[in-house]
Amino acid sequence: MQHIVCLDLEGTLVPEIWIAVADAANIPELRVTTREEPDYDKLMKMRIATLREHGLTIADIQKVIAGVEPLPGAKEFLDELRTLTQVVILSDTFTQFAKPVMEKLGWPTIFCNALVIDGEGFVTDYEYRVQNPKYVSVRALESTGFQVIAAGDSHNDLPMIKVAKAGFLMNAPEAIIAENPDVPAFNTYPQLMAAIKEVLTGE
Repeated sequence: MQHIVCLDLEGTLVPEIWIAVADAANIPELRVTTREEPDYDKLMKMRIATLREHGLTIADIQKVIAGVEPLPGAKEFLDELRTLTQVVILSDTFTQFAKPVMEKLGWPTIFCNALVIDGEGFVTDYEYRVQNPKYVSVRALESTGFQVIAAGDSHNDLPMIKVAKAGFLMNAPEAIIAENPDVPAFNTYPQLMAAIKEVLTGE
């Protein structure tokens, strides 16, 4: 049986990028993430309007992202996991955000979305690869014969976590853990690694 692990990015392997931008620019509204707002379209429209209001361009955001480091232990966790099985990062982040973060994680494969940027460098919209991309990606991988193991921390990760052969919460807030008592929840990489290994070995 072939397995593949699908991992969320922000909150699971790296800090929330939008929170880093919010703190760097001192814009509290940008601290809201999918942990608090499950409606992603509503969240992105708010973010885009806020960026425009404060005059922040994609170049400003990318300067902040360049300083974002993986969560402690994330790179080592990912390195070990990739020696055991195939891994794909399924993220609602954007191609314009991902490159410096992927470099620091050792260039894992990532499926993500894209921002629409105007001639002045402002974000005007975003483009999903497909609707409900994490769920659809897991279903697509299953259709090619993979047994999927999924892990993430937010509302937008729950569709892939619950449809996968095995799903876990990682670094999730207490509210999401309480709302999903059927999903094993971890807050350290050794705990998550042990759970994944158990699935891989069938023990």
